[in-house]
Amino acid sequence: MPLQSQSPVPGDGAAQTPTRRPLMRQYELVERVKSYDPNAEEELLNRAYVYAMQAHGAQLRASGDPYFSHPVEVAGILAGWKLDSASIATALLHDTVEDTGATLAELERLFGPEVARLVDGVTKLNKLELQSSRTEQAENFRKLLLAMSEDIRVLLVKLADRQHNMRTLHFIGRTEKRQRIARETLEIYVPLAERIGMQALKDELEDLAFEALWPDAREAVRHRLSELRRHDSNLIERIVDELSQTLHDAGIEAEVYGREKTPFSIWGKMKRKNVSFEQLSDIMAFRITVDSVPNCYAALGVIHGRYAMVPERFKDFISTPKPNGYRSLHTTIFGPERRRIEVQIRTREMHEVAELGVAAHWAYKQAGRPTDGRQYNWLRGLLEILEQASGPEEFLEHTKLEMFQDQVFCFTPRGDLIALPQGATPVDFAYAVHSEVGDTCIGAKVNGRLVPLRTRLRHGDQVEVITSKGASPSPAWERFVVTGKARSRIRRFLRTRARNDYIAHGRELLQRAAQRERVTLGEKRLESVLETFHQRSVDDLLAAIGEGSLNGRVVVDALRRADQPPAPEPDENVVPLRRMRPAPTRDEQAGLVRGLLPGLAVHFAGCCHPVPGDPIVGVVRTGRGVTIHRSECGTLTRRSADPERWLDLAWNPRAADTKAIARLQVMTLNQPGSLGSLSTAIGRQGGNITDLRFGAKSPDLYEMILDIEVDDLDHLDRVVAGLRALPVVTHVERSQG
Repeated sequence: MPLQSQSPVPGDGAAQTPTRRPLMRQYELVERVKSYDPNAEEELLNRAYVYAMQAHGAQLRASGDPYFSHPVEVAGILAGWKLDSASIATALLHDTVEDTGATLAELERLFGPEVARLVDGVTKLNKLELQSSRTEQAENFRKLLLAMSEDIRVLLVKLADRQHNMRTLHFIGRTEKRQRIARETLEIYVPLAERIGMQALKDELEDLAFEALWPDAREAVRHRLSELRRHDSNLIERIVDELSQTLHDAGIEAEVYGREKTPFSIWGKMKRKNVSFEQLSDIMAFRITVDSVPNCYAALGVIHGRYAMVPERFKDFISTPKPNGYRSLHTTIFGPERRRIEVQIRTREMHEVAELGVAAHWAYKQAGRPTDGRQYNWLRGLLEILEQASGPEEFLEHTKLEMFQDQVFCFTPRGDLIALPQGATPVDFAYAVHSEVGDTCIGAKVNGRLVPLRTRLRHGDQVEVITSKGASPSPAWERFVVTGKARSRIRRFLRTRARNDYIAHGRELLQRAAQRERVTLGEKRLESVLETFHQRSVDDLLAAIGEGSLNGRVVVDALRRADQPPAPEPDENVVPLRRMRPAPTRDEQAGLVRGLLPGLAVHFAGCCHPVPGDPIVGVVRTGRGVTIHRSECGTLTRRSADPERWLDLAWNPRAADTKAIARLQVMTLNQPGSLGSLSTAIGRQGGNITDLRFGAKSPDLYEMILDIEVDDLDHLDRVVAGLRALPVVTHVERSQG
């Protein structure tokens, strides 16, 4: 069987600088499309051809050709991939909005919303050409292209556009610009073509970039390949003939193709393995195509039965396809004439997808065959729709590209690309740039326009962060940031600021207590009582006093005892964090809860606000005494890992004689008199509002957080029932921590 080639064989001159050819005429393009799609929209194609030619007018390319030759060539490439009429029209019009006076509104009026949407998508991708030559940006940029190409046809037009630009790259005069475009092609578009399974396109782009970046290396490899062919001019044909005869004798009908590997792949292997050209033994690859999957394995058995297999060089991509949907059997053998060769075995259908990927014409139906549920499962529906030229609504439903929809990609003003989770805000962006940028952020511009910091970013946004040296993170940011880095940094700052406030407040309280008791304070004296209160530093001691887990008078008494130890007072260490109304005495405070050891500092949790009658749990914290929580408090789930710190507690009967503060979250209608109705209902039940804050707001609803003074749980239940009876109240619940 003679050698057959699916694409120009590198080294035979096919990848050389292409010669200029006549501009494809209007009727030629239409006939090419109708040859594979008899139902093509001929009128649409004719109108797009004429409009683009008039719009580009006398514009010229670097080659001196009319600029219009470029969109026509791109349309011809897409016709070779057998795409639908809307894609071909998009190719003809893809540069009109960016380079001429055409507008999207005009395109929509003349060619319909589908073509206008596709042109808009390609235009946006054109504006997002890689702005940084750094390699680490490449993968993010590939993801950005995929994420923005919700309709896969946008990406295909962009790839065809890049293919033609690379074919004419040699016309660009500046070496730096040629190399930048070639490097961008290798970093961005070659992996993209491979990712969506377009092997033939990948090979051509690689070779054209190779020629622009390393012309001497390419010429050396091509020269070696030429020498190899000169010494053994028909080697590939002889191997093809022997493999074909071997399969035929075994009763397997197959087509065998042979090719040399591309100069770029040979050069890459020489670099990876650090070997010379002469040391490479597998510069030839052979492909066997059969009509079914069982025959793939049958052909593999025949080949392995006749020729020795190279150990550890067999791969089964049929049972385990590559992520881009590629399926084939790969093996390396000592084949005809004892040549070491690589053999790929696949069905004709697999070959179509391997060569053209998502642009492959689905010539082989899969009726009755179960779907495999993999990433490219949607490809079958997409290409069948292309073949049948169905309506745009059904087409769009099947052409959504769902890759990287959980991420959003934005640019800095310098062109660096930042990948963020979906829903990210300018604050997340600022912290992704640098922690200090986030800490000092006071505002942001998105695409040149000032926006609120809670604005959600979209693909391709350019974000400029406005900073100020004296600025600091706002507690409100924590409610809308989505990245872990931003949230942890904000919390760290707030903890540090709160600690500093506690230290300052603790120092003030301790000084007052010392003045009342006429005790002298000093750094050394405070260090002497650190062990007594289980604190590691003076700042820790002051912070504990400031936050209320330690009483300043107790510290002063410890300092006084160090000078002249008095008889200990049994209840001196029982210190309330928060005053209940009316304020209980120290003895009453200690007696509110049963199950506590004497001398422990006690305070009631501000997250869930327990009241007498609630089931309660105490949590012991080193150096901070005991915190009383409601047993259903959400905060307790974070402390489930150390239950040995939990105390099973209960209220004393006399606790009902005191007042407690309960916190309610109330959702009301946004209408006049709502707040008055709430306060009246609470007053009727004997409750007293001690604090009120507004939470989330909307045009229809307000959220209010109410701290209400009540006697016990029964009293609170009556207040809640009274609120729920109001027409303006839509929802009432207690704070759950």
